[in-house]
Amino acid sequence: MRKLLIATHHRLDLWIAPEWFAERLRKDFPQLDVVRLAKPDGIDREFADTEIAFTSALQPQHFRLARKLRWIHSPAAAVHQFLFPELAESDVILTNAREVHGAVVAEQVIAMMFAVAKRIPQALRFQQQRLWGQEAIWEQSGGPREIAGTTLGMVGLGSIGHNVARHAAALGMRVIAVRQHADATKPDSVHEVLPPSKINEMFAAADYIVLAAPVTSATRHMIGREQLALMKSDAYLINVGRGSLIDEAALLEVLQQRKIGGAALDVFDQEPLPPDSPLWDVDNLLITPHTAGMTAKLWERHYTLFSENVRRYLSGQPLLALVDKKSGY
Repeated sequence: MRKLLIATHHRLDLWIAPEWFAERLRKDFPQLDVVRLAKPDGIDREFADTEIAFTSALQPQHFRLARKLRWIHSPAAAVHQFLFPELAESDVILTNAREVHGAVVAEQVIAMMFAVAKRIPQALRFQQQRLWGQEAIWEQSGGPREIAGTTLGMVGLGSIGHNVARHAAALGMRVIAVRQHADATKPDSVHEVLPPSKINEMFAAADYIVLAAPVTSATRHMIGREQLALMKSDAYLINVGRGSLIDEAALLEVLQQRKIGGAALDVFDQEPLPPDSPLWDVDNLLITPHTAGMTAKLWERHYTLFSENVRRYLSGQPLLALVDKKSGY
């Protein structure tokens, strides 16, 4: 019998595939031997005869053991953790869950944008101090801003980027996007698409900049001092991609010196963010603890995508959400 291994151990229960997920797969696909691991115990043994793996990470030593492995599905959108040479150069198919996370992460982006525009973090600090901060919010931070009529710069135009652009356009924002394939069909919600070589042009023009690009050798620390120095003095940087897209030291510097309006970060180079990180003390930085993809609907959405792909795999049809292992997304 062909084996499907679900290996999703994590410190947070939300990211662990629930038992019903495996049970439903067993019912819908009786021709498969479905094994669910919620802890790392026994993973070496289980990978040896696995054909399909539903897992958020795979170590090279496990890949070498998995002689029958033909397809890996990542429940995360990010796949850089899989792209070590042996796997990247193999015939093993890799798919991801970018469509599962795109819509809900886009909602987080819009929430962050409204929060910084309407000075919600400052109001919360005044509330905690029992202070009526109306005058201070108006005079010290330039006051609440309107979203309509501003320019949104998107870095990355995948599932998250498409959803953010659609919401932003509906709010009356002008959307400029930077993506690798700038000549691809432009979504109606996007005013202009630029190649990566023109990212500095976008940084200089945008009022809000959202990072939603995959992590590759080309995008790691792609946002550094050069790009940050081009931002408007009242512009905001929002990152829901991965922490390694930004040079955190450079961002900390411009925030502390108030060279930009501020930032809102859901992802960081090191997670959890250490208690002694200086980022905690920056008052023009909104921090959320990598919660953008959290939703009670998560595993139902995972099942919809993955079960459809299992059907396609077993019938020899092309899979959805296929990852190009050479490009890294």
